[in-house]
Amino acid sequence: MDTRIAADTAMGAVTLRVADLDRMIAYYTQAVPLRLLAHDGPRAVLGRGTTAVLGRGTTAVVVLEHAPGLRHASPGEAGLFHTAILFDTQAALAAAVASVATRAPGTFTGSADHLVSQAFYFTDPEGNGVELYWDRDRSLWSWTHGQVEMATLFLDLNGYLREHLDEAGAADPHAGAARVGHVHLSVGDIASARRFYVDQLGFDATASLGGSALFVSAGGYHHHLAMNTWNSAGAGRRARTLGLGQLDLVLPTGDDVGALADRMRFYGAATADDGQTLAFEDPWANTVRVVAAGA
Repeated sequence: MDTRIAADTAMGAVTLRVADLDRMIAYYTQAVPLRLLAHDGPRAVLGRGTTAVLGRGTTAVVVLEHAPGLRHASPGEAGLFHTAILFDTQAALAAAVASVATRAPGTFTGSADHLVSQAFYFTDPEGNGVELYWDRDRSLWSWTHGQVEMATLFLDLNGYLREHLDEAGAADPHAGAARVGHVHLSVGDIASARRFYVDQLGFDATASLGGSALFVSAGGYHHHLAMNTWNSAGAGRRARTLGLGQLDLVLPTGDDVGALADRMRFYGAATADDGQTLAFEDPWANTVRVVAAGA
């Protein structure tokens, strides 16, 4: 039985359940900035690309599902810590950061140089964390015994914009590629997170912060997923609330999805498998959906 998730695994879109769909569409298209790729009643797909319909040349990043009957999650519950959107260039990142800083300045919460990446943090109008970031070349990452060196160093927003924001980016912050690079979750405890995401799901542990945070990846990335207990230590399974609806993993082939399905069933995980997508919950009832690339 395969014990590791496919090396070319990537993150797909993050689905958020929201109370005010119009307000959230406005934030993610006018500020972040993403494009509205599809809007069908209570569901909106936002991402990057040049067409108004999902297809080649578009990348879904955030899916918004209107759920006005649900309550907001209480402080201390498990769920989403942030969705991290990865930009291919520093200029594209600077354009996105300038867009949010100009159109929704009150949502900026901080910035940091993490050695492997440069990141800027925001909170959307319904309290969901958003990270906008750029990766340094992998040749510049430092690894020791399978662990990647990361830090939280000062990164000046205004200085970054002066250095990297160009006229083209200021004129059209929607231009250029972007995708979900990683997702950071709030969980109840790190030992359970390691058992599920490393031992069962098959990611590699790439970094940890004592017993409060764990970073995992496939294929030598710094992290595709992170889990922390900074606000949620001891949290149990989530109720159905606003916030994280599901996160998507994209595996290279259908065979890879099938191998993961076999492994999750071996560990006794309850799965939903329709032959094209695989879905299951982590110990805190965060839904993970798995699809094959191109499906």
